Amino acid sequence: MHFRKLAALTLLVPFAAAACGGGEEAASPEAPASSEPAATAPDLSQAGGVAGSAMFTGDAPAAEAIQMAADPFCQSAHSDAVMSTPVMVDADGGLMNVVVHISGGLDGYAFDSATEAAILDQSGCVYDPHVLAMQTGQTISIRNSDDTLHNVNVQPANNPAFNQGQPLAGMSLDRVFDNAEVGIPARCDVHPWMGAFISVFDHPYFSVSTDAGAFTIPQLPPGDYVVEAWHETLGTMTQNVTVTPNETASVSIEFGS
Repeated sequence: MHFRKLAALTLLVPFAAAACGGGEEAASPEAPASSEPAATAPDLSQAGGVAGSAMFTGDAPAAEAIQMAADPFCQSAHSDAVMSTPVMVDADGGLMNVVVHISGGLDGYAFDSATEAAILDQSGCVYDPHVLAMQTGQTISIRNSDDTLHNVNVQPANNPAFNQGQPLAGMSLDRVFDNAEVGIPARCDVHPWMGAFISVFDHPYFSVSTDAGAFTIPQLPPGDYVVEAWHETLGTMTQNVTVTPNETASVSIEFGS
């Protein structure tokens, strides 16, 4: 009997509450409106840009021949020794493989991802290119053009890592990075001399310096920006630049030994 009385009392409570409250539900509080304006595509009607050179001062380290004898295919793929150094400098001091990008001044803008895949090839048992830059949301296609086993070992800090073998020529591995990150290392564990770096940005304003050190970042709306330059062994440096309407601002980046 005691259980039945308790159950009856419990069932009566909601009806009593409804009678006292007039049957109305309390209004839920509305979420506060965001004070941040929605991101929009930049107005490029008066777009300018940034262009210049990455230079190296001092004595660049000498290049060394890569020893490929451990894999007969790799050695036979080259008639001459393949020379390697992380600091690649031309006769005029131009520094290759510097990632130059806009690191400040793009707040409030929204950008579409690139639709064309970025290509990282394994050819002649080296990565081509050695330094690659791309956008978040863009596909990277990592290919094996060699008739020998490679494995693609990519170890980001802000994106998922992956490590996958490619035993046959013509194989391709597609991935997408969702988060911006500079200098993601990629390597082949089968051939320890093989290494590359992938940089990922959430905007299209980046460039990798050529063998003469040249770089260009076009289609920037007028404004004040921070330009950042990254090199795999020489580090990072920044400088401020102002882009005026329809003009290309000149930027000189200098690394030293």
